[in-house]
Amino acid sequence: MYLQINNISKTWFHADGVKQALNEVSFDVKQNEFVCIVGPSGCGKTTLLKIIAGIEQPTQGTVMLHDKAISKTCTCRAMVFQEHTLFPWKTVAQNVEMGLVFKKTDRLLRKKIVAEMLEKTGLTEYFNYFPYQLSGGLKQKAQLARALALNPDIVLLDEPFAAMDEILKYQFDNYLLDIWEKEKKTFVLVTHSIEEALVLADRIIVMKPNPGEIQEDLRIDLSRPRDLFSPEIVELRKKIRYEISKFY
Repeated sequence: MYLQINNISKTWFHADGVKQALNEVSFDVKQNEFVCIVGPSGCGKTTLLKIIAGIEQPTQGTVMLHDKAISKTCTCRAMVFQEHTLFPWKTVAQNVEMGLVFKKTDRLLRKKIVAEMLEKTGLTEYFNYFPYQLSGGLKQKAQLARALALNPDIVLLDEPFAAMDEILKYQFDNYLLDIWEKEKKTFVLVTHSIEEALVLADRIIVMKPNPGEIQEDLRIDLSRPRDLFSPEIVELRKKIRYEISKFY
C-alpha cells in the first residue's frame, strides 16, 4: 500500500492533565487517491494531518510511505494550511520558489518550475504581487502553487478554503479537483464541510472525538463532476450527517 497510517495515537500533556487527541487511528491511502477527512471540532483531524506531514510525532504508531516510516518533514509531502503561511516580504513568485531554494534546485530550473506552477494555478499575472495585495483565495492558490512546485508525492490540505463563502468555496473545490486530475498526485484534505468532501473525495473518513477515532470509512464510487442534489449524494450526505450528529 502507498501510504499507511498504522495505529496512530497522540497524547498531549499540559498543566490541566492529559488529553488524548487520537486513539489507534489506522487506514491506507492508494496512490493518486483523493481522501477527505471530516468530523466535529476536536476530533484530531489537523493533528493527524500534521503527523502524516512529519510536523508532529505520534505518541504511538507509525506512518509509512513507500514502506518506509515517516519521522520528519520531507519534500515528498507538502502541506497547505488553513491560514496562509506566505512570507509577507516576498512576491508570489518568490514565495512559490522558496521550497526549491531550500532543496538547492538549480536557479534556471527553479525559474522554469515557478513559471509552470503560476500558469497552472492561474497566478501568472500576480507573479510580482506581495501577499498583502492578494485576496484570501489568491493567497491559498499561491500556497498550493508552492506545494506543487516541490513535486511531492502527497499533498496535504488543512481546510484551505474554510474562510470562503459557499459559492466561492464550490468554485475553488472544482479548481482543486482540476489540479488533482492534471497533476496525478495523492491528496488528503481535512474539512468540516460534508458537501466539499462529497464533491471531491474518492473516500471520506469520518472521525469521532474524545479521543479521535475513525467512525466510518466510506468509498464514493461516483463519477465527477458530481451533482450535490442527486439521489446518491443526498443519501450519502444524510448518512454522514447522522454519524457526525451523534457527537453533539
